[in-house]
Amino acid sequence: MELSAEDALRINVLLASSVKAVRIDESSMTLYALSDKGEARVRLNPNCRDETYLRRVREALSSHVLGSPGGYPVYLKRWTRMGQTRNGILESLLLLGEPEAVVAVVNAPGITNEIARRAWWASQTAENARCMLGQQSVIQGDMGPVLADFLVEFLPFETEARDMIATVRLILQSGLISDETRIELWGRGRHKNAYYVGFLQAVPDGLPGGMGPHPLWVGVCEKLEGLRKTGNPFAVQFCRLLGREGQSFLAAVENVLDKPANQDVVVSLLQALAAYFHTIRRNDTERQTMDDIRAAADELLVSGSVPGHALAELLSRVPGMEREVHAMLVLSMVDEPLVNPIFSRTDAIGTVMRRKLSPVSGPLQHYIDRLRQRGGD
Repeated sequence: MELSAEDALRINVLLASSVKAVRIDESSMTLYALSDKGEARVRLNPNCRDETYLRRVREALSSHVLGSPGGYPVYLKRWTRMGQTRNGILESLLLLGEPEAVVAVVNAPGITNEIARRAWWASQTAENARCMLGQQSVIQGDMGPVLADFLVEFLPFETEARDMIATVRLILQSGLISDETRIELWGRGRHKNAYYVGFLQAVPDGLPGGMGPHPLWVGVCEKLEGLRKTGNPFAVQFCRLLGREGQSFLAAVENVLDKPANQDVVVSLLQALAAYFHTIRRNDTERQTMDDIRAAADELLVSGSVPGHALAELLSRVPGMEREVHAMLVLSMVDEPLVNPIFSRTDAIGTVMRRKLSPVSGPLQHYIDRLRQRGGD
């Protein structure tokens, strides 16, 4: 059985014009089309079960656009969320009335600002918005702020911590939201500290509010000025940690570490720490206990004392601060593998998870305290 004569005629006339995108509202059985002249609408008149009729509508669209009635190609569905869709067919995919085809478009690395505008008209979901904000062409176009505004409004309705973190990280990209909105989001983090993780990932040196610098910061930076000018990574990172921005970063890490909601928050926090210390980070091994990390930091502190070593140059300029430098080295080795042995044995969240995490969180707090001048042996 074919489409009803009325629908077949109206859809063919519609597709003969310069249609940019198609979407289908299955609840109202209405086909919408976007063109340069605006939005057109075709109220469908099924002559069989709605589900069957919608499949036939999509077959008709596919026959016109792709030359095949098979609908959105099955083999492409496997590539959709991997961003492997060929750039040359992005515009065609938006004419199929298939939500999965829109997902393929928003994940494609070749998406442009104009194609993003059409894809957003076709399917407005938070996941699609996040995908598109991962593309510089969209961020720099007029669609960037549009998508960011949507995500800000939708953020209170997110239920998954990983989505909260990703949303905050993406909308904090330059030029997408106002300073007022940024401060408001930071304030919301007091109740959902997953937001703080998004800030730590996106703007580690630009956190709102902020703490005062370490009392020794001015003196230390004066002693390290020459090394910083020559690009000594240990000297640069040490001054960064003791400064206002670094102390704010450590305070936010503390806040999240105190009460992470679930494993996604913990893993993302450790990834943020790893990124923050990447300039002095050793990537030779994946250490899975705090004892391993502590031992590696001890070894590095000793081997780094060899004359000519960048770490030795730092230590020679700040005598008496070995404990603080040691804490910096420990934090630089922290990453996701540290919690893999714990999380591989439990799917606990909340209080139970935090108790099981104490062999990691306790020592981390200890070393953060050293750098914030609150003791620690």
